[in-house]
Order: sequence, then C-alpha cells, then structure tokens
Amino acid sequence: MPKVLITTVPFAERNALPLEILRSNGIKYLINPLNKKLTELELAELVPEFDAIIAGTEPITDLVMSKASKLKHISRVGIGLDSVDLLAARKREIKVSYTPDAPAPAVAELTLGLMLSLLRSIHVANAQMHQGVWKRLYGRRMAEITIGVIGVGRIGGRVLRRIRGFGTPRLVVNDILPNNEINREFKLEWMSKERIFQEADLLSLHVPLTAETKNMVRKEHLLQMKPDALIVNTSRGGIVNEDDLYEVLASGHLGGAAIDVFDREPYDGKLAEIERCILTCHMGSMSIDCRTRMEIEATEEAARFLIGKELQGEVPEAEYKVQEESL
Repeated sequence: MPKVLITTVPFAERNALPLEILRSNGIKYLINPLNKKLTELELAELVPEFDAIIAGTEPITDLVMSKASKLKHISRVGIGLDSVDLLAARKREIKVSYTPDAPAPAVAELTLGLMLSLLRSIHVANAQMHQGVWKRLYGRRMAEITIGVIGVGRIGGRVLRRIRGFGTPRLVVNDILPNNEINREFKLEWMSKERIFQEADLLSLHVPLTAETKNMVRKEHLLQMKPDALIVNTSRGGIVNEDDLYEVLASGHLGGAAIDVFDREPYDGKLAEIERCILTCHMGSMSIDCRTRMEIEATEEAARFLIGKELQGEVPEAEYKVQEESL
C-alpha cells in the first residue's frame, strides 16, 4: 500500500475530500505530526518511508531526498517552487507537480485588501482606537495615484484587473516576459524596476523567488521611492530585504508597508515594532475556496501518480531552467 506524507498544515481542515481521495485509492497517509512548517532536518527524519509528499513551503532539498529512498513524487500545494530542489529531484527521477492557478484569486484579493488598508491607514486607525485614541487620518484613493506592479503573471494580472474596479490609476509595470493579453486590456506603462521604484506611489510585488529576485528590493531601492510611498509583498519572503525595510521605515521614510511572506517563517523580527507596517502570516492563499482547491488538486495529482495514471499538473521545463540558471 503506497504511503503519502502530507507536510503542509493545516490540511483538509475545512474540506475532508483530499483525505477521502487518498483513502478511496487505497493510499495510506500521515499529516505533519509537528503541526508546523518543517525544517530541512525535521523533514529528512520523517520522509524515509513515504512514496510521495503533498508539500507546503518546507525545504525539500537534496539532503531530504537522499533520505527518501522510496520517494518518487512531490505534489506541491501552491505555486512557488523555490523550496523544492527541482534539479535534485530530476537527478533522482522524482516527479514534481504543483497547483499554479488555484491560489491566484485569493492572493490577488488579499493584495487589494492590503493596498486599501495602507492607502487609508485602516491598520493604524484600528490600533489607535483599541488604545482609546480617536484620530481621523487622511488617506488616498487608488484612482488618484501611480500604482507599480512588478510581475504581471497569474497573480499580478489579477491584481491589475481588480484595481480596475477602483477607477483608472496610472499603472507602471515590469516583467521579464511582457504579457500581451494584459496589454490589450489596460493602458500600461512598461518600464525598468528602477523607474518604478522612483515613480510609484504604491508598489506591489508578484515575482517568484530566484537567484535574480533574492533581495531584489534593498535599502538603496527603498530610498529611491517617494517619502510617502507604500510597498506590498505577497509573493515570496526574501524578495524584500527585511532588515533594510525595517531600517528605512524606522528612519521615517515610506508611508508604510504590508508584508505577508518572510525569509524565515514564522516571522519574529523587528518589523513588528513599526506601526505602519502591516504583517500577515503567509495567508495569501488562505481563502476557504482557494485553499480547498489547492489541496484537492495536489492530492488528486499524488493519487494519479501512485495508481499509475498520467500526471496533469507536472512542473514545466521552464521552471527547471530557472533553477539551472541560478547555479
């Protein structure tokens, strides 16, 4: 009987269908017994007896795979692949799948929520009210500002479409692969990242974590931004240098920031000291519908592999090339 290790938590908390899929196909499973994001060594200790992993964002490294002689499939719940050593998986003939479309609507909507909170200082007003302070704060409307979006793929494109409901702000964008469909829908100004740093009143990041995007936003870039500019990161931890962001915010530069993803999670760093910095716990995909869809798709893919059916969500060659180019 094949066995699956489910490392991502929570899992099947709102919908038990993923577990029913495994049981109905005669697949045994273990849900992460530590109930937290696993470290490399913790995962290496757990993985030896399993044929497949239904994975979260824990590091699935060459070391982990070296301890997993039975492992032949990794099914990632979500889109990011920076935590999976694809080249090591290929070397060991381990197939890798993911669910790239499932989380996108939820991440896009959280991004909009964070944008609105920053623009209207909702988070600051809430904190002050809880302290007994009644102080009405001026804010800005989306239609009246310049919005910068770096990365206009699955999520960045959805963010742009949702912004449209708030009027017609100036949209300045950057991507290594210009999106022709988005070009037809919007009046976009394509420009370098450096110009976006300088011109955006609100900057939203939607890029994968690679060697090229690691620390893509550092102190020098943050200081190029307008004194009251806002920045949102719902993509991946490590793209914004957290220490630099803290230093810049603490100095009084920037109107605020909203960060959902961190270099090390759970996060316990100094940004928590900054009132105008919104911190959320990597919850971009955590709407009930999107999380459920991610879990079901990842489980279906693992089941397909283990019963010998053709995979439908296998990671494309382009993702392997990204990691090859990072070496």
